[in-house]
Parts: sequence; C-alpha cells; structure tokens
Amino acid sequence: MIWQDLARQALPREPVALISVLATEGSAPRGPGARMAVTAGAMAGTIGGGRLEHQLVAQARAILAHPVGSWRVQDYPLGPLLGQCCGGRVRVMVERLSDAAWFDAPTLTILREGGVERRALGDRPAMAIPARGPLPAPGFAFAEPQDGPRLPLMLFGAGHVGRAIAGRVEGLPLSLGWYDCRPDYDAPGVVIAPEAELVECAASAGGDHAVLILTHDHGLDYRLVAAALRSRARFVGLIGSATKRSRFLARLRGEGVDASRLTCPIGLPGITGKEPDTIAIAVLAQLLTLPLAASMEQAA
Repeated sequence: MIWQDLARQALPREPVALISVLATEGSAPRGPGARMAVTAGAMAGTIGGGRLEHQLVAQARAILAHPVGSWRVQDYPLGPLLGQCCGGRVRVMVERLSDAAWFDAPTLTILREGGVERRALGDRPAMAIPARGPLPAPGFAFAEPQDGPRLPLMLFGAGHVGRAIAGRVEGLPLSLGWYDCRPDYDAPGVVIAPEAELVECAASAGGDHAVLILTHDHGLDYRLVAAALRSRARFVGLIGSATKRSRFLARLRGEGVDASRLTCPIGLPGITGKEPDTIAIAVLAQLLTLPLAASMEQAA
C-alpha cells in the first residue's frame, strides 16, 4: 500500500501522522518528498529504513495524541548517532494530518502556530527548505517537495502478463494508465473501452509517456502500435516474437510509419523466461532504465 492510500482510508476513522523528508544534504537513503503515513497500527511508504525511519515512526505515533495539525521539523545527521553510515543529513517534518485534499497537486505549505496550511502552488514562487541552518518557524512558506518524477505508463491489455505488470507497479516511479476492451477482463484499475477509443488513447501519448502493448488480438496490437508510433511517446513496447516483429515492421514501412522507437520483444535482454511474472519483472526493469529526468524535460 502507498502512503496516500493508507492516509485516505484511515483519516475518516482514526488519527494519521505524516513523515516528510523536506531536504537532504550529502548521501541520504531517500530524497526530498519521500513520505510515510503512520497510524497506531499501520504504516505505508518509506523514508529509507534503518534507525532513522524507526525513530521517526516512533515520533509519528507520539504525535497522534496531539491536536490535528500539530507539527515539528527536525534535523538528523546520518552518522554514529543513528548508527547509519550514509554521512549526509536530512531535514524531516512530522505532522498529524488534517486532510488528504492536497496529495495530488503541487502545494504551497505554510507552517502556522496551530497547524499546517496548504494552498495550490500555481505559479507563485516559494522558498525551498534548506538542509541546514535555523529550523523553519511559524509563518515559513515553502513548496511541498515531490518524491521525484514518475514515468507515465500506458498499458494496453489486462490478460495474464498485463495483470502481472500492473500488480508490480506500486512503489515504482511509474504512473499507470491501464486499458482493455473486453468487459469480462475488468479488474481494479482497468479502464474498459471500445477498441477505437483505445487506439485514440495510444495516439494521444505525450513525449513523456511509455506505451506497452500486449492485448489478446494481433490486429488490435498493430493498430495500437501504429497509433503510438505516430504519437510523441518516448517508448513503444510490443510483446511478441521475432516473427511478429518482422511482420509488423514490414507493414509499418508500407504505411510510412517510422518504427525506430518500437521495442519488440520487450524486457531486459538475457531474461528469457515466458512466465507472466518473469516477463513483468523484465519489462518493468527495462522501463526503469529510461532516464526519468530526461523524460520530464521532454514533457515540458
């Protein structure tokens, strides 16, 4: 479970604390934006494990007894004091959450005497949190740090391999959109739509998107591949054999479609197993080799 899910589910019925890495310096287990949601009996997310995480989970559970909106910012050198050899330092905020409305948008955060105020960031400049120096005091405003960029992934196909891939996305720097046209292949997270709408969806892929195509039908696969290659998608992957690849390439050339971005077969070279779980791990590892920073620059 990701930290947002735990927080959203728990907030209506019990206190929830949030641990946020605000800034780091030198070597640290996680960067700014790493978070954990903590309740009396559960936690989700990670700020890197080890003694630091153990100590902060204890502080988060202690703040559950304080009023909603209570917060504290603390610095931790990652040296002998915590038994961690990273050598860097982290600045962390622990708060008792008041709501989950701000989770999915860039946020201007203002520390107040009685709580944490969050507003839509918009185009307003906001100070970043420094990793050392005086701790932020009430009235300090900063841009809520994000936990790194995520690669938008369009996954077409909810069969065995599609489900194996989708089942392993949680916790990875990927943002999944999952599609199929078969009503009986409905599953949590799958968008069921007519074939024509799936093709339109593939054609709309932006320059930051990866597209994976592994449907039940070679004809639909081809239409999706052609649409994705005509889009700005930075990665277009197709499940299939060398024979399928050759046939698709010949047809694409005949239609004047540039197939230089087509990856088929998919998955890291050297992983040859054909079990759905093996394919899923090989494909996700391949996607993780795509440079996320470059992806986000292209999108901008």
